[in-house]
Amino acid sequence: MADQPNRQAQQHEEVFEDEGISMKQLLEAGVHFGHQTRRWNPKMAKYIFNERNGIYILDLKKTVRMIHEACEFVKNLSASGGKILFVGTKRQAQESVAEISSNISCYHVTHRWLGGMLTNYKTIRSRVNRLIELDRMREDGSLSFLPKKEQIVLMKVRERLNKYLAGIREMDRLPDALFVTDVRKERIAVEEANKLGIPVIAIVDTNCDPDPIDYVIPANDDAIRAVRLISELIANAYIQGQKLAQERAEGAEGELQLQASSGGAHSNDQPSAQEYEDFQEDEEDNV
Repeated sequence: MADQPNRQAQQHEEVFEDEGISMKQLLEAGVHFGHQTRRWNPKMAKYIFNERNGIYILDLKKTVRMIHEACEFVKNLSASGGKILFVGTKRQAQESVAEISSNISCYHVTHRWLGGMLTNYKTIRSRVNRLIELDRMREDGSLSFLPKKEQIVLMKVRERLNKYLAGIREMDRLPDALFVTDVRKERIAVEEANKLGIPVIAIVDTNCDPDPIDYVIPANDDAIRAVRLISELIANAYIQGQKLAQERAEGAEGELQLQASSGGAHSNDQPSAQEYEDFQEDEEDNV
């Protein structure tokens, strides 16, 4: 029984080659470990392979397939210019989520999710603008003209705003999708996204409800390596989408140049007005 996840790995190693990861890496990261059997959500039963020593083992064949589906969605979203908001406020996820999302110029929330971050976006955006203003005051020196006490108060405000909003500083509109590392921990974020019809991609452990999630990734949401690995897969898919968009743009530009060149060639083949008149005169003479 203990060797069965390894047999899954051997049988399906090739399935995941295109995504740049092997089943062996999933196993080494502990992606397949669920929660204790007494702490589970029955809705996750279809994603469970078996039980071992009181711990549920996730079916990695299904995890692979669903990661692939999520990555395809992300790739297409990226190719069309969409942006993803990464949400990981749990300690295990904070560092990797902030780093990985920043590397692909997407957004992140790694501290407490502020209620209304999506559903009351205008208010949240006004607080982001306040953060930007305070940074400007500090950089141009205008802050130093204020009384010392007021400077201290404003810097405390700035520190707090930066802690919660730095990851969405460049987010000038609602995101096109959410990537969530823990469905239970980020329940409010998922609810807000559902209300607004924003697709949610999420790591869903055996104690979670998969129903509110558009792209379920059955996996261990507690292991740092597992969270980082899946976050990197999503980021890699996003980069693939950007490359696809660039290739399409270059292809379209080449097509336009070809059409312009062909159009020029055709125009040179057309008889001039004078040639047409000469032809008409010749025809009349022949008659």
